[in-house]
Amino acid sequence: MTHPVDVHVGKRIRHRRWLVGKTQQQLAEQVGIKFQQIQKYETGANRVSASRLWDIAEALDVPVSFFFEGIGETSDAKQSGSSVPADLMSDKEALDLVRSYYAIPENQRRRLFDLARVLSNVA
Repeated sequence: MTHPVDVHVGKRIRHRRWLVGKTQQQLAEQVGIKFQQIQKYETGANRVSASRLWDIAEALDVPVSFFFEGIGETSDAKQSGSSVPADLMSDKEALDLVRSYYAIPENQRRRLFDLARVLSNVA
C-alpha cells in the first residue's frame, strides 16, 4: 500500500516536471535512471530516496522542500468557498496555461493579467 507522503511527493514531481515542460524520459536521463522509475515515483508506487529526491530537485530547479509543500493541507475548495479546485496543480490544462502565460513577454503578460482580473470581476 502506498504511503500518502509518497503519493504527495510523486504528484509534486509530476507537477513540476509538467510545469518546466520535461518528459519523464528527459527527467530520467538527467537523474540517471530509467523513465519507468520516474513513473513509479510520480504515482507513489515507489518511495523516493533522499539522495534521489535531491537529484530530482536539482534537475527540476527547485529546493527539496518544494516536494513537501502543502502536505498538511486537507482543505477542499467546496469547504473553503473557493471556485478554484483544491489541487489546481494536478490539472494539466492549468499547468499548460501557466507555462504559456510565463512565455509571454513581461509587459504583455501584465496587460493580460489585468484583463483577466477585470473579466473575473464581471463574471
